[in-house]
Amino acid sequence: MNPSVLITGASSGIGEATAQHLSARGWRVFGTSRRERPPRSSDSSVPSGDVRFVVMDVGDEESVRRGLDQVLEESGGLDAVVCNAGMGIYGAVEDVSIEAALAQFQTNFFGVLRVLRATLPGMRERGSGRVILVGSLAGRAPIPFQAHYSASKAAVDALSGSLRNELAPFGVHISLVEPGDVNTPFNDAMRWTTSPQNSAYRDALGRAETCIRESLPKAPPASDVARCIERALAARSPRVRYTVGDSAWLVPFARRVLPDRLSLALIRKHFGL
Repeated sequence: MNPSVLITGASSGIGEATAQHLSARGWRVFGTSRRERPPRSSDSSVPSGDVRFVVMDVGDEESVRRGLDQVLEESGGLDAVVCNAGMGIYGAVEDVSIEAALAQFQTNFFGVLRVLRATLPGMRERGSGRVILVGSLAGRAPIPFQAHYSASKAAVDALSGSLRNELAPFGVHISLVEPGDVNTPFNDAMRWTTSPQNSAYRDALGRAETCIRESLPKAPPASDVARCIERALAARSPRVRYTVGDSAWLVPFARRVLPDRLSLALIRKHFGL
């Protein structure tokens, strides 16, 4: 029987590309979406592939349980999990409400935890499994005015390392995939207005937003990340982390060789601050 994989946040962007890519290569793919997906029209220009969608909101414990019960009933057991669901908020640390910050972590960090807590026992008991956590290079090169997003991805980075050590005796492999800029609809779903119009950071917010909005359409496609995830799933000895994207190697290289003060100065320059 073909291996089965659960991919969270599979309705768009990296998750959708990964679901289509793995399905085309023989995986039994279960993709999650927060809402019931309407059937595609027969003349849709976007191929649906052989992806089984289930409703799952990773921010809700009961929704994760219901969705996973459905997946396990149909699959009989998962060989792999790709924790990809995520969202972003934009605003100055001083301006963003605690409620908005909590919402960021509810999806990007605690959403990962909910899915892992529900799926790891089966893999551990079976003695095999692959887990891919989709992080971001923002976890190592924090983005101005996306501090909460960057912090949530840094938390996923730390989580992946701890999990790798904890699960090593049980044959379950953990890898972190760190995309840089990727051309997806991520900006369309970004919560851009968490800072007020009269913010003390108004001018800097505008310059950084322009940089972000202009760079994403020029970035590599989500299919690049999908291929990287497939490599991690297929590797005999998967790496601890994989970076993806144009010049993605620069971030880990700079963090190794440059002092933090210079690294942060380069980030400010990039965003026009």
